[in-house]
Amino acid sequence: MVVKIKKNIELASLDELSRTLGAYDENLTYLSRELGVLAYVDGLKIRLEGEEESVRLAEEVVCALQKSVDGERIDPVRVAYCIELAKEGRADEIASMDGGTVAITARGKQIKCKTVGQKQYVNAIKKNTVVFGVGPAGTGKTYLAVCMAVSAFKSKQVEKIILTRPAVEAGEKLGFLPGDLHEKVDPYLRPLYDALQELLGLETYGKLMERGAIEVAPLAYMRGRTLSNAFIILDEAQNTTREQMKMFLTRMGEGSKTVVTGDVTQIDLDGKESGLVHATSILEGVEGVGVCKLTAKDVVRHPLVMRIIHAYEKDAEKKEKARAKRTEGE
Repeated sequence: MVVKIKKNIELASLDELSRTLGAYDENLTYLSRELGVLAYVDGLKIRLEGEEESVRLAEEVVCALQKSVDGERIDPVRVAYCIELAKEGRADEIASMDGGTVAITARGKQIKCKTVGQKQYVNAIKKNTVVFGVGPAGTGKTYLAVCMAVSAFKSKQVEKIILTRPAVEAGEKLGFLPGDLHEKVDPYLRPLYDALQELLGLETYGKLMERGAIEVAPLAYMRGRTLSNAFIILDEAQNTTREQMKMFLTRMGEGSKTVVTGDVTQIDLDGKESGLVHATSILEGVEGVGVCKLTAKDVVRHPLVMRIIHAYEKDAEKKEKARAKRTEGE
């Protein structure tokens, strides 16, 4: 027999109610649809009706969101994430999600961690000299790395920010592209540029680029160098070979910090082993090295992106099982 119950959640003020509900009550609508509960507002109360388990989860999500957000407006992305955690019995982790301000943009906006995974990633960067941030698109791994780089630069922990990635393809064949080095590499480092401009402001960013405090170069140009007193970010590292990754990691000099980011589901190496996959397998547990694996749950884009990633993961699992079954039958 299905047991249906009712629950009331009282909010302290109209301001808190408005932040919780979102624009045009979009958060309440999303919560109702995802958990199959009837949710509506009555004065300063949110009323929940439905099956006992669904109402319990909805109550956990709303209460946890109130604790985790200090004066910020809640959006459906955060609601979706909190629902995922609540379903896993991890609603208590939501309140500890906010690890403080990671960085402040040129316009004064505070950048904060939005998921437990992001908080662990930022803490790993603070604690370790080399950090691998591995996860799907939309988890904030590159953006947060840039935030930490700017923060370190502003506090004079480092003298330089260096951005690099394997450009165009693993072999880094840049010659056929028009223009000088920066013009060849620019399109591939656009996300990093955009983040830097947002955090520093266009004018400051331009001045730092001119004087070489921010350096952009393809991975091949790192060979033979020693990078000291710098915050170094290697992006799209899934497309490095084992040799390239070893070369890069051994460039680090005194006073430097390195963050390596990549998505192991998007390797374009034509059968070669990814340097990112190899490095994380042998370096995890080494003192001074942090390996942080973000998942679809850490996606902070549109909630649909999380569902798309889940669908691809399920398809990959299905194909792997079918492959294993065929192998057993041979």
